[in-house]
Amino acid sequence: MNSHARMFEMIAAFKISQIIRAVCVHSLVEHLDNGLSTPTQIAEASNLDVDATDRLMRACVSVGLMTYDSGTSTFAATPVLLTLRADDPASLRSYALAQTADSHWLPWGRLDVSIKTGEPQAVATLGCNLWEYFSRFPTEGAIFSDAMRSASVSFDREVGKLVETRAADVVVDVGGASGSFVHALMEANSSLNGVVFDRQEVADAAMHAALKRGLASRFSTVSGDFFSDALPPADVYLLKLILHDWDDAACIEILRNCRRSIRAGGRLIVAEMIVGEPGDARFNPLIDLTMMVVLGGRERSIDQFRALFSATGFALTAVKPSSTRFWLIEAEAV
Repeated sequence: MNSHARMFEMIAAFKISQIIRAVCVHSLVEHLDNGLSTPTQIAEASNLDVDATDRLMRACVSVGLMTYDSGTSTFAATPVLLTLRADDPASLRSYALAQTADSHWLPWGRLDVSIKTGEPQAVATLGCNLWEYFSRFPTEGAIFSDAMRSASVSFDREVGKLVETRAADVVVDVGGASGSFVHALMEANSSLNGVVFDRQEVADAAMHAALKRGLASRFSTVSGDFFSDALPPADVYLLKLILHDWDDAACIEILRNCRRSIRAGGRLIVAEMIVGEPGDARFNPLIDLTMMVVLGGRERSIDQFRALFSATGFALTAVKPSSTRFWLIEAEAV
């Protein structure tokens, strides 16, 4: 592919994102799974326009989401399309819907403004910051939460081996949402007590998840604001995909709050992506731009994490890779 052809495809990439969104919204993967293999069948099943459905499915073939059999005039899903199946715990369906919804799509449309000002664009496009937007539109907020859960499935399966908790009694998942991180550690250590500290509506979901996993007797939730409310005392605080949402000043507030409540000899375990030299990881700089344009946060290098810890009474002690794009960054209270 020559440079002009490659650039043309890059410019048109937003169209592929919206094709994927339409596929998810109208459950095309599930329809194909259920034996509906023509645009007419799928359109009738979902009350869609037949011609528009045909044109969408043709586009899916062109970008590698479907195949077409000219002999039978039928379509079939490719392995790439199957990653959007709603019944797969690691499905990318919610991620696709979240990234193409107003909460992310509209701020990204003003990336050039964010580059000029260094400021996030959520307020300019949504009328409020992202978290307030999700409280106003809880359905979209729930999709985003599920996207974050599914993105962590593989990581959460590993953490029991990567995080040592034998000397710990209580672990608190700060901003832990559904609690998947702390639940995984509790399953690996049958004597460990776990807590999720988050907004009440989120913490309720964590307790429901603990009940399903048989962990309720050792698990509790505490609602509050991790900037200002006292955290439950703990031997270990977990911060998974929290610090990248915020600028350095806000991260220092969060970490100082952790330092105030942590038990003597306690540890901090941060799960994040790491930004290295340009070209080290293709995907991470794209997420870094998302943090900037939507939230005003950032992905960070090891040196940047070390500086945050040093400013808040912690010392970096270990950096551990996982098989996913997330790393475990450990620090001790000093």
